[in-house]
Amino acid sequence: MSDPREVRRASARFCDKNDALAVFSLGATFLIYVLSLGTAAYLGATSLWTLPLIVIAAGAMIRLYVLQHDFGHLSFFTSPRANEWAGHAVSVFTLAPFRAMQYNHNLHHAGVGSLDHRETGEVYTMTLEEWQNAPAWKRAAYRAYRNPVIMLALGAFLIFVFRYRWPKNATRAGRAQIILHNAAMLAFGAGLVWLFGWAALWVLAATIFLAGIVGSFLVYLQHNFEDTYWEHQGSRSFAQAALMGSSQLDLGHWFDIITANINWHDLHHINPQIPSYRLRKCHAALRREGVLEARLIGWRDAMASLRLKLWDEEAKRLVPFPRERESSTAQDTATA
Repeated sequence: MSDPREVRRASARFCDKNDALAVFSLGATFLIYVLSLGTAAYLGATSLWTLPLIVIAAGAMIRLYVLQHDFGHLSFFTSPRANEWAGHAVSVFTLAPFRAMQYNHNLHHAGVGSLDHRETGEVYTMTLEEWQNAPAWKRAAYRAYRNPVIMLALGAFLIFVFRYRWPKNATRAGRAQIILHNAAMLAFGAGLVWLFGWAALWVLAATIFLAGIVGSFLVYLQHNFEDTYWEHQGSRSFAQAALMGSSQLDLGHWFDIITANINWHDLHHINPQIPSYRLRKCHAALRREGVLEARLIGWRDAMASLRLKLWDEEAKRLVPFPRERESSTAQDTATA
C-alpha cells in the first residue's frame, strides 16, 4: 500500500505552474469548442458533419469543465487572480457557476471517504445495512437514482441545465455571482440564436447531453470502484481516504486528453496543487519509482463498476444490489 505522505512529498516537484502551457491548454480547448459548436449550429440538422462536430464540442466542453476544476484549486496559472477570472469566464460555457462549484468541490475534498459526510460527494451511496433496513419506497427511489440511464444521461442533463441555476450552497457561495453567471449564460444562448437561428439551441442541448453522459460517468468512476475507501469519521484517515478512495483510470491517452488527465484521480486528491497538464506525467513517474502503487482500472472494470451500488461495511467494498429474496430475508432477521 502506498504511503500517502511519501506520495505527497514525491509529487511536490510536479506542482510548478507554466503559464505559457496553461494558456495554450485553455486557449486550444476553448477554440475547439467554439469552432465545433459554431460550425455545427451553422450547418444544422441536415448536414452529415453536424453530429461529429457535436461530439467534438462535447469533448471540448468536458475538458473545459475539468480546467475550471483546476481553476477552483488555483492550480492552473501562477496567479490566483488569473485562475479565478478564468474560472468565472469558462463557467458560462460549462454551465457550472464557478464560485459554487469551487465551494462544493472543496467540501468534497474534505469529506471524501467519510460515511458520515456522504452529502459532500457527487454520487450518493447507501450502505448495505441501510439498504436492508430501508422501506420499499426508499429502495425504489435509490434504485432509480443509481440506474445508469437516469444517473448518466437524464440526471446529468437536468443537473447542468436546471439544478446548477441555483446550486447546492448557493447562498454561502455567493448569490450575486450565480445570478450574474445565469445572465451571462442567457446572453450566450441568445447570441447563438442571433447568429445561427433557433436550431442552434438543439445543437447546444445535444452537446450538453453528450458531455453530461461522459462527464458523469467519469465523476462516478472517480470514487465508485470495488475496493474504494469508506469509513466513519472517527476512524477515517483523511490521507488514506484521499489516496485509496480515488481511482486510477487507465482508459487510454485520448481519454486523458479529453478529460485533462483528471482520470489519475488518486494523485489529484492527495495533492490537488498538481496542474492538470502535469498530472499524467507525475502519476507515471511515481509508479515507475515505486512510490505509488498501481491500481489501474481499464475499460472492462470501469463498465463493470456500474453494477456496484452499496457499501458493505463488513467486507469493506462496494457491492451490487442483493437479490430481493436475500434482502427480504435479511430484513426479516433484523426485525425479528
